[in-house]
Amino acid sequence: MGGNVFGWTADEKTSFDILDRFVGAGFNAIDTADAYSRWAPGNEGGESETIIGNWMKSRGNREKVVVITKVGSDMGQGRKDLSAAYIAKAVEDSLRRLQVDAIDLYLSHWPDPATPYEETLSAYDRLIKAGKVRSIGASNLDAGQLDAALRTASLRKLPRYEVLQPEYNLYDRSSYDGPLRDLCMREGIGVITYFSLAKGFLSGKYRSAADLGKSPRGEGVAHYLDDRGMRILAALDAVGARHGAKPAEVALAWVIARPGVTAPIASATTVEQTDSLVRAAALALSAGDIEVLDRASAP
Repeated sequence: MGGNVFGWTADEKTSFDILDRFVGAGFNAIDTADAYSRWAPGNEGGESETIIGNWMKSRGNREKVVVITKVGSDMGQGRKDLSAAYIAKAVEDSLRRLQVDAIDLYLSHWPDPATPYEETLSAYDRLIKAGKVRSIGASNLDAGQLDAALRTASLRKLPRYEVLQPEYNLYDRSSYDGPLRDLCMREGIGVITYFSLAKGFLSGKYRSAADLGKSPRGEGVAHYLDDRGMRILAALDAVGARHGAKPAEVALAWVIARPGVTAPIASATTVEQTDSLVRAAALALSAGDIEVLDRASAP
């Protein structure tokens, strides 16, 4: 469950309802970041972590969920920051907001070219040894960056990134398919994809420029409204009709079926959308369905 909407387009009560339904359906991984949702007017970051922390405390279910959060975004320091000093401070802020003793999976949110991998991984090593973080991963690294980080970890006997979080969906395939996916599969890296529904475009609710005002995220999907985007929506409609499934469910099922993907991350702003995400996990696409989708989404 993507937590980027909590405290932004989903208030605390709605977020609680979504999380209750998600966990009640048998799922357990919740993805957030310290920066969610700093971009929203009136927010300063940490809103999503705070809501998730309040929810876990009210439900008494900390041991039933896997908490994933991230560090390194600009939280007012003026740059993307994976320095040891910054990580040591930021983790305490996240632990406090989440109201937990340990983060299950802590991700480097962005590359920080100003900080050596050894410094960042050493900071994580200290957190793991202190029991404040259980595993580490990274988001938004390319193949060269991930390979360099893995080599550093091996050479210096430091914890390695065990999970990658790349942008990946039927439309945005090029940055993960290829060398990066090959590296993750070769090294046994878990992969959890973000923007798995292309910021909501693959739900099918944005089919023309007139639809962009339907949500606060509408402006971010305008570039998908090209010929290729329309081909993908048509393929989703066709496959969905065969299964009695919504476009978003088919799009997520395609990601789930991809070699080299552990699980997609997707957000929901209503309980009904959460139910749709649950259905997507049970949707088995045929080889013919996948061929139709692959062909429509080919660059």
